[in-house]
Amino acid sequence: MIYNVKNVPKEIEYRFGKKPIDEYIKIHASRVPDKTAIIYYGTEITYKELDDYIDRTATLFAKLGVKKGDVVSIFMQNCPEFMFAFFGAQRLGAIAAPFNPMFKEFDIELDVNELKSKVIVTNSYLYPIVKNVRDKTTLEHILIVPLNEFMPEEPEIPYTFDFFEPDSFDDSIMFLEAIKNIEPNVPKVKRDLLDTAFILFTSGSTGLPKGALLTYEGTIAKNAALSQWYYHHEHETWLQSHLMCHIIGMYPMNVNIYNGSTVAIICQMTKEVVAAAIDKYKITTWYSSSLLVQNLIEWEDINKYNLCNLRFTSSTSYSVQTSKELADQWDKLTGGGQLVEFGYGLTESQTLDAMQPRERPKYGIGCQGFPAVPEFLIRIVDEKGKECGPEQSGEILLKNPGVMKGYLNSPEKTADTIIDGWLHTGDTGRRDEEGYLYWMGRRKEMIKTSGFSVFPEEVESYIDRHEAVAKSAIIGKPDERRGDNIKAFVVLNNEYKGKITEQEIIDWCKERMAKYKVPRELEFRDSIPYGNTGKLLRRVLLDEEIQKCR
Repeated sequence: MIYNVKNVPKEIEYRFGKKPIDEYIKIHASRVPDKTAIIYYGTEITYKELDDYIDRTATLFAKLGVKKGDVVSIFMQNCPEFMFAFFGAQRLGAIAAPFNPMFKEFDIELDVNELKSKVIVTNSYLYPIVKNVRDKTTLEHILIVPLNEFMPEEPEIPYTFDFFEPDSFDDSIMFLEAIKNIEPNVPKVKRDLLDTAFILFTSGSTGLPKGALLTYEGTIAKNAALSQWYYHHEHETWLQSHLMCHIIGMYPMNVNIYNGSTVAIICQMTKEVVAAAIDKYKITTWYSSSLLVQNLIEWEDINKYNLCNLRFTSSTSYSVQTSKELADQWDKLTGGGQLVEFGYGLTESQTLDAMQPRERPKYGIGCQGFPAVPEFLIRIVDEKGKECGPEQSGEILLKNPGVMKGYLNSPEKTADTIIDGWLHTGDTGRRDEEGYLYWMGRRKEMIKTSGFSVFPEEVESYIDRHEAVAKSAIIGKPDERRGDNIKAFVVLNNEYKGKITEQEIIDWCKERMAKYKVPRELEFRDSIPYGNTGKLLRRVLLDEEIQKCR
């Protein structure tokens, strides 16, 4: 495929060689030791300090019995300690496994046991969730991180994060105190680029959450290619606003480390905090969402902030399209800053599989750009596996260094997803005559709500635990702002009919499930449609909802 855009790199060029990305931190610590790596509400951490904290963290994990190939769970909001734990585990040859901080007890119990993790690093306000399931899991050590531990007494930008602090942390370790009081002595381990560096859980296209095994090679390849493609460099100042536990949220963190630039981390993505951070820290580069960009443009107080250092913003169209009109408005607001659609990718491929070129981005609905280097391969195939021509739709297939090794403990699901080295995404797409990729939708039934992926079976498995519920079914009901709203259909056990309300079950879900997985609507029904083979017919329920809206 020949792309009609100049300066497409012929191959990936690695700034300091092809190696685990945490080794780039050590290189920067030697090369520019006093340069600021992280800004956290006014506190600055240099590359030398960052490297030292990571060494100390790796040493602590080793003293707690973590060895190469073991898994360290990370259950945290954005904060510097997330990076210490994430890269500290990898420096030891262990595997980092970040969890969404919106997870509840069921999620933690399920994932920790799947990983056989003995150590978890968690924020203090999340400790009660971990404590309540600890005895049901493989956990042996809980490390505690208060979110404000690295903050100055008077944060330089708004900080209104409301969280509950427990009075005590039974049989736990205060993380920062422990690493400050330890002499760094990281055991020497041999790491291969194809070793698993971290595991992220994803609903994928079928079934309950699965752990994608992601390699060192994938991380360094994707971030090196991205830096070439978007001309990232060491003099940028990034804003880290998306959750660092997500593959897409790791983009600012990892590209910053690769280039030796500076990143300002915030743990709240509100327009007030974002605008204040861009202004205060003269942010030049930001990965955002089109919805937040629009909210900033429309905000009556936005002119109180100076956004004119912001030269490049990449954005994902969750519920608002990254359109030419939005890009023009952003250009005006930032005094010439560029806004482009970020591109296409999956957790299973460490994302960044297709990207818009800065020289000539297209703003059509679903347009994702194209691969940054020839090493990133994309195919569109029909149901028989035959290559589709321009403007013909089919399934998107991927092959590149970022593609996962497979799913944790799931050889059959891995074999169904990776065939002859090609990752079968389950997404429908097409190419135009110039090679730009267009994402057209999901081939399966996964729900996308406010940027999060939720599989119906997962929510159904939660709701079915309620003593009043006989059966449940979940659909994603189209919504202009969120993409999908989760709606539940429930058949009650006879003894509960007329004795429980829809809202009571929703409230029960709120106590036990991540916020984005909780149904926004719930409807009692006498029956749920099934096909002749016993398959739940969610499509029938979705069609009924669509008809109601007409």
